[in-house]
Amino acid sequence: MTDRDVVELAPAGTQPEYHFPPYASTVARSPRMPLIRLLKTRTERTGPVFGHGFIREGDNDLTAHGESDPIGERILVHGRVLNEDGQPVRGALVEVWQANSAGRYRHKVDTYDAPLDPNFHGGGRMMTDEQGRYWFKSIKPGPYPWGNHHNAWRPSHIHFSLFGAGILSRLVTQMYFPGDPLQPLDSIFNSIPDEAARQRLISHLDMDRSESNFLLAYNWDIVLRGRSDTPFEEGNR
Repeated sequence: MTDRDVVELAPAGTQPEYHFPPYASTVARSPRMPLIRLLKTRTERTGPVFGHGFIREGDNDLTAHGESDPIGERILVHGRVLNEDGQPVRGALVEVWQANSAGRYRHKVDTYDAPLDPNFHGGGRMMTDEQGRYWFKSIKPGPYPWGNHHNAWRPSHIHFSLFGAGILSRLVTQMYFPGDPLQPLDSIFNSIPDEAARQRLISHLDMDRSESNFLLAYNWDIVLRGRSDTPFEEGNR
C-alpha cells in the first residue's frame, strides 16, 4: 500500500490538500492533470528497502552524539505505530529529524540566522518493538521563520518518516506540541481541512513518563489507516 492509497482510503478532509494556496509552494508543485497510475514493480510488491547502514543502539537518542549535552529543553517523545484496527505495526523503521532549540536545522540549505548547536545533529531512528512502540530522547525544537508569507513562522514540530511491512512507500508526517500559539497561524498545519485530523498531529504531555528534574515526556501514536488515521504528507515539507 502506498501513501497515495492511504490518502484514498482516508475519510474526506483528513489529509493535507495537494493544492492549498495559503501554503505557497503547493501552487507550483501540486498536480494539475489527472494522475497516471503505474504498475507496481517486483521490488514494490515484495517490500521496502530500509535506509543505509545498520541501526545502532542509541540511534534514537538525539542528545547523545556530542561532546556535551545539547542546549534546550530535554524531552522524551514516545508512542505506538498502529494499523486501522489498533493493532501494533512491528518492525517498522521510524526516523525523525528536527530543528535545534533555536529553530535551526543542521542542513546546508538552512540559512536562518540562528546558532547551530555543535552537540545536536537533529536526526534519529529506531525500529518499533513487538508492541509497535517507539521512543526518542531529544530537545524541544524551536519555531523558525520560513518565508511563505509576511512574518510566517513554523510552530515547533518534529518530522517523522515510516517504512515497514505493508508500507511500500515512505510515509512522512509531522508531530506538534500541545498549546503552541503558532499552530492556528501555520499554513502547513492548516492545509488539513478537518479539525479533528489536525488535532491528531498534536502530541500529549505525559507526566507519567516525564523524569523529575530532567525531562518532559510527550506521547504520540501514529495510525496508518482508518477513521482515526494520522495525516501524512505527499513529500518532505
